[in-house]
Amino acid sequence: MKKITIKVNLNNNSYPIIIGKNLLNNTGTEIKKIIPKAKKFLLITDKNIPKSYIRSILSSIKSKNKYLFTLSAGEKSKNMNFTNAIIKKLFKYNFNRDDCVIALGGGVIGDLSGFASSIFKRGISLVQVPTTLLAQVDSSIGGKTGINSSEGKNMIGTFYQPKLVLIDPTTLKSLPHRHLVAGYAEILKYSLIMNAKFFSWLEKNSHKIINLTDMNLVMYAIKESCRSKAIIVQKDEKEKDLRAILNFGHTFAHAFEAVKKYSNDLIHGEAVLYGMMIASSLSVKMKMLNINEYQRIKNLYRKLNINYQIKNIFNKKDINKIFNYMQHDKKISGQKINLILLSKIGKAKIFPSDLNKNIKPILAQQFN
Repeated sequence: MKKITIKVNLNNNSYPIIIGKNLLNNTGTEIKKIIPKAKKFLLITDKNIPKSYIRSILSSIKSKNKYLFTLSAGEKSKNMNFTNAIIKKLFKYNFNRDDCVIALGGGVIGDLSGFASSIFKRGISLVQVPTTLLAQVDSSIGGKTGINSSEGKNMIGTFYQPKLVLIDPTTLKSLPHRHLVAGYAEILKYSLIMNAKFFSWLEKNSHKIINLTDMNLVMYAIKESCRSKAIIVQKDEKEKDLRAILNFGHTFAHAFEAVKKYSNDLIHGEAVLYGMMIASSLSVKMKMLNINEYQRIKNLYRKLNINYQIKNIFNKKDINKIFNYMQHDKKISGQKINLILLSKIGKAKIFPSDLNKNIKPILAQQFN
């Protein structure tokens, strides 16, 4: 499959998503086309990223003023300390707003780099080069940035669009299988909330995607996911309405991650897979989702050997902790929380749910 370009149309904040094999070697050239005034470059990455990726990008940038900032991998790095460290580095080398920050890595690197870029001199050019499946299909697109705090995940953040997203699917070959499954969660999400045809395609091809046995199918799944996200972001950049459907499964997921203290016991995509299953179950309970459609979702999880029962990772006594985190969610209004539920495969709705009446019982039910 040849190089694919998807445009995110946001007037002055528009940008291309470029998908292609072995794109890392052309990073400098692609950046030059979009940000011709950039003279200084800061590449932000983490310790898990192969050195060859870093070398490819740095050697593709024809400038003497290129710098590297490497941090520890994982959600715990998404904090104010690392934000300050990035900003200090930008000041040290006297970056200005025309210069460029490049985020090379997964969602943590993208979110943190995006947040630091958005607040440095009120906004420096940002390029996202996602290397995980989850970041390629979701977090690198749409301009949501954020860091975690003791109050919960992504509670501090901004909306700040990148100038360019470069997706090289060959980087997925360095990922553990667990992270491919985690990224698949977001691909599955798009099919469930807005594309029933894509869900039928996934019923046939998911195995080849999570095992990377056919890179053309992997590229198609990435393209469809990016296209879906672009459509939603174009209609609702700041999550005032429609964009909220992208949170399908995430309200539960963020609480699960917080209870696990953002540790490696439960990574984001895994939490989303659990969250989507509970949201689907609640959709049935609320008489929105047909039981046969619910069964199709369940069957796909089973077919791929994906765990969907939270009782395998939590105890009954964790319910109150999960519930407490949900009470601090950004989408809370009084005792109601805007949950995303399914009316059918391919159609999601924003549903104001009562925390005590709807949420606590559905959590308790998972342990029966």
